[in-house]
Amino acid sequence: MLATIQKQQNSYVVKFNRPLSHSVDAVWAVLTENEKLQKWMNNLEIIDLRKNGKIHFNMHDGTNAYKEIAIVDYAEKEVLKFDWGKDTVRFELSPTSSGSILILLESIGELTEHTPKDLAGWHICLDLLSDLLSGTVHEEFPMEDWRKWFVEYKQLVDDIEKI
Repeated sequence: MLATIQKQQNSYVVKFNRPLSHSVDAVWAVLTENEKLQKWMNNLEIIDLRKNGKIHFNMHDGTNAYKEIAIVDYAEKEVLKFDWGKDTVRFELSPTSSGSILILLESIGELTEHTPKDLAGWHICLDLLSDLLSGTVHEEFPMEDWRKWFVEYKQLVDDIEKI
């Protein structure tokens, strides 16, 4: 399912809504335990899991370089929000009768030509997260799928910019 973008006064909020047939505990584990997290988002590494804690975004360029990301909001098994460049990413998790619902909210200050690339990346990462919960681990990032979603998100961003 394609994310939605809402224009706010001086920013945009992108919302990915993923109903999952897995418990809050299982989903929280793939969001916060490094050995599971890195199977769907291999750049991220939780260093200090708490509000005002930190995450490393590992560059994977052979230099061991990373960017430090601040965790700006945290509630165990409910909320994980962190800086994402000039923007923020917030995961919200809640139980449902059939498992759980995971919402990813990205607050974006300004739309750029990189925005649809980022959104297609999040879309694929959430697919990988869902697959991991169902027992499938992908050895490589599915670039063909990313290209397909990039076209969709490029159109979505173009449409929002016209408003």
